[in-house]
Amino acid sequence: MSLIRLFGNRISSMPKAVGLTALAGALAVISPLASATDITVWHALNGHNTGVFEKLVKQFNRQSDGVRVRLESFNSPEVLENKLATTAKGSRPNLVQLEFRRSPAQNDGHSGVKPLHALLAKYPIKDAKWFVHPENGFARDDKGRLMAFPYMAEVPVMFYNIEAFKKAGLKPEKPRREWSELQGQLVDLANRATRNCPATSDQPVSINLENLAAVNNQFFTSNNNGKGKGAPSFAFDTVYVRHLSLMISWVRSELMVKPEFDSSATSRFANNECSVLLSESGNLGAFRGSRSLNFGVSGLPYYPQVTKTPGNPFVDGAALWVTDGQSAEQEKAVASFLAWLAQPDNAAEWYQETGFLPLTEQAFAATGDTYYKNLGDWRNLVAVYNQKPAVTASSFKVHNYPKIRAMFHLTLQRALSGEQSAPTALSHASAQASKLIREK
Repeated sequence: MSLIRLFGNRISSMPKAVGLTALAGALAVISPLASATDITVWHALNGHNTGVFEKLVKQFNRQSDGVRVRLESFNSPEVLENKLATTAKGSRPNLVQLEFRRSPAQNDGHSGVKPLHALLAKYPIKDAKWFVHPENGFARDDKGRLMAFPYMAEVPVMFYNIEAFKKAGLKPEKPRREWSELQGQLVDLANRATRNCPATSDQPVSINLENLAAVNNQFFTSNNNGKGKGAPSFAFDTVYVRHLSLMISWVRSELMVKPEFDSSATSRFANNECSVLLSESGNLGAFRGSRSLNFGVSGLPYYPQVTKTPGNPFVDGAALWVTDGQSAEQEKAVASFLAWLAQPDNAAEWYQETGFLPLTEQAFAATGDTYYKNLGDWRNLVAVYNQKPAVTASSFKVHNYPKIRAMFHLTLQRALSGEQSAPTALSHASAQASKLIREK
């Protein structure tokens, strides 16, 4: 029965103005979402993590009468940021996933955004204790204030295929943390398990430059990782030269597939083609979702000649930024959605299903031992990020770093392809980085 027929008799007996008012009131009662505040979120998550996010958003929309969230997915962070740059202010999303740029500039070098701490001053998220320690610097300014919602924070790790290690007769069935010892295991894996792909990576800059420093308890740049006076610089010393030379030899001898930035490396690991994958922890959820993959998680390798105990990698990833120019009603709606995501059960589900670092201490505490049972060292690797980091592992800040990182990537590609020696490649990278730092 239509609404007009349902209320027709009652309305027809009333004066015209009164009848219309009655109908409007009835519609408001029957359709509360008609008055909901819509907010839009842009993201560039991988396929698995998109599914987890969509599930949480659907749950929020079912539970919330006053706010409705709409998602728009992009194929990559670069595509998203290009679209954002060409979108008029009134058509921009309310929340947007943006990569951590490590910029010393306000708002991490992003434009058209509002610091999260300004929003939380009006609409605080009650009882939330953020997990990642402020001195890790992720999504925070120099005063330690949150600039964005640290929802996609992640760290590089070493994934390993347990069945491949068993097949190669390696016990315990896990990789060694020392680079030289790992090389010996890769030889066994190549001979007995995964000949075509003993090891691979999709993060060459993170593994071979940035976190070669952090994991070996060294500074990545001069001036205390860019926090001192003057422009920082990159002095790629003999440790870097020896390491890159080792990686070149691995590629040449086919112990490692040449690193790639696309999804080839993660897909090959998920399909049991590769024994070891050096990649971001945000892939963990997708790997857990594969019924045929039996894997564990370990820390990145280190050089015992440089440090007795391995350090912890830098926190990397992306965060949800609030765009500026929103109405008070929209900001309130955004704050209510973020507060819902931060609730312990919702935050714990996000952590467990994705592999991003826990959003809050409550999310970490709500994750029981059963979750970690078959994930190797994952719990211990995560727990350290709630603690104050070593000074060498706190975030580095470098002007123009996205361009510098892209240049580093191309330089490593040439070296790993055999086009340049390690000393030549690293000397070029250092010189080019110094030029890019001085660019306006």
